[in-house]
Amino acid sequence: MNDYILEEIKPIRLTEPVKNAQKVFKNYPITHFPVIENNKLLGSFAEEDIQTIENKEDELASYAHLLNSFFADEKATVLELLKIFADNDTNIIPVLNEFNDYIGYFDLRDILDVFSTSPFMIEESETLVIEKMRNEYSMSEIVQIIEASGGKLLGLYVSEKSANTTQITIKVISDEINEIMQTFRRYDYKIISMHENDIYLEDLKNRSEYLQKYLEM
Repeated sequence: MNDYILEEIKPIRLTEPVKNAQKVFKNYPITHFPVIENNKLLGSFAEEDIQTIENKEDELASYAHLLNSFFADEKATVLELLKIFADNDTNIIPVLNEFNDYIGYFDLRDILDVFSTSPFMIEESETLVIEKMRNEYSMSEIVQIIEASGGKLLGLYVSEKSANTTQITIKVISDEINEIMQTFRRYDYKIISMHENDIYLEDLKNRSEYLQKYLEM
């Protein structure tokens, strides 16, 4: 991810006046702004906090209690970065190297571009959402079911959890998606996502129509 570390916006110091930070927020579409001292990150000011300060000549040091503490290391993965962006409601993440020195920042737009152009997103595939009791599902079992049915797994992640169940979203390449779905059902997984030509659902529909006709006789 080093190729996406930016340095265009220079960090500020607590000895600078509030108006300097307000000017940066006015010139750049960012939600936060990193503050450093001796090349060490002290934290980030949020735009919504800085823009409400009336005394523009005050030193930022007077408002150090407003600093937000979040950052990423230069080896962070795309998924780790997306979590940091979401958890802190930010579109910029300060980046530290192995010595905890500030070396730049990640921009949300760049990271979203990386994610959206990854094979996981652009490869032609089927997306399955399956569900099972929290203590009963197994990632190795899920992979085995897909591969045993002739499918190729692109990726998967836990997309939802409740008190009793877990939902897993799967990206899979397969010409026999129905076979994969039927195998999951045999292993007591529930198929949450809707799919055209789902043999199981078609069969249920046909039986329901037959029962309805029988009741109307």
